[in-house]
Amino acid sequence: MYRHSLRKRVAIAFAICMAVLSVAWGFAFFAAIKLTEDRVMTVQLQHAADSYPTIETNPRGYDQIDRLPQALQAWARTNPAEGIYEFTADEFHVAVIPAENELGRAFVVFDVAGIEAESSEDWWWLLGIAGVIGTLGLLGFWLGMMVMRRAVSPVAELAHVVASIDMEYLSAGDHKRIQSSRFGDDEVGMLASTIEKTLERISAFIVRERYFTSSASHELRTPITVITGALELLEQSDLSAADEKVIARIRRATHEMKTTIDMFLCLARETDDGLFNEQFAVMPIVKKAVEQQRYLLNGKSVEVVIDEGATPTVNGHPPAFSIAVNNLVRNAFEHALAGQGPITIQLNERELLITNQVSSDMDGHFAPLEASPHGYGLGLGIVERLCERNDWSFVLNADETRVAARLSW
Repeated sequence: MYRHSLRKRVAIAFAICMAVLSVAWGFAFFAAIKLTEDRVMTVQLQHAADSYPTIETNPRGYDQIDRLPQALQAWARTNPAEGIYEFTADEFHVAVIPAENELGRAFVVFDVAGIEAESSEDWWWLLGIAGVIGTLGLLGFWLGMMVMRRAVSPVAELAHVVASIDMEYLSAGDHKRIQSSRFGDDEVGMLASTIEKTLERISAFIVRERYFTSSASHELRTPITVITGALELLEQSDLSAADEKVIARIRRATHEMKTTIDMFLCLARETDDGLFNEQFAVMPIVKKAVEQQRYLLNGKSVEVVIDEGATPTVNGHPPAFSIAVNNLVRNAFEHALAGQGPITIQLNERELLITNQVSSDMDGHFAPLEASPHGYGLGLGIVERLCERNDWSFVLNADETRVAARLSW
């Protein structure tokens, strides 16, 4: 469609615009010159016609001062140098030239009385010239806009097409709306082709993600369900104390596996079926997480204190919030030291604070600590990702006496 690159088209458009304006200004100056010539001749002829039958030659030459017009004689006796002089008040234009006479010079006098335009006429000419200049300026602006719009129209068209695509809800066929083939082989065509291929890859990824999460949700949970059913059947039979401990370990491992599957599927999903705006209470989720992870404190003699300073509710994604709280509680229980101070879970209106006391000195100051999968549990990195997805805030603080995880919403 376009044989030249965008750079060349812009350069050509600029050159065309300047050429057209130059031609327009040339014609305007040529017309002004012709009008001036015609006007001067017309005015002189009219002046001569008005003085008929006594027609004086204008301009006239003088080689004696006494023959000059009375208004110029005093000036001529001052021996003016050669050159052109204008006497506005007396309406004379005088040229002083060398001559072979006793003065050594001669005077050529042009009497412009009645020939030069009056002041009112000058203003009309000025207004006319200003009108012509303004018209040419508007013409130049309109021509420049039209030519440049034509030159960059492929870029504007591509921007309009891209802006019409909703990136938040990208469908599998949105990349076809680009139609990069219609933009030619220049820079715009290359950009359109790149955007089209990128959107095609993103669309394909979204399709794969949706297929994976829907399939994996069933395929991964089915074995967990089978194991859970088998455990329930085993618990109904006569088991020894050792067997019951083994069954309890298997049940906990199965529950952890189910939580891990839910957690990774939650992170993998592009959308979550509109559950992002569900309102839910925080306290039941916290208490359930404490009960599920309490086995990690067996043999550690660590007390768990839940401070119900408020009963907050959150608008968001309940499974994601539950996964985040479970990870924080589990991380706190796993890293609790035997005989240390209590683990405090404090609920405020806009935050959840889980604190591990690692020494008896409670006068230390919190220092921010970057959440890392090394040393503080893999779950903290996952909590960070969940918070990013749901516009929550997660901060881990630590010093010699305490480690505190703060989840805000």
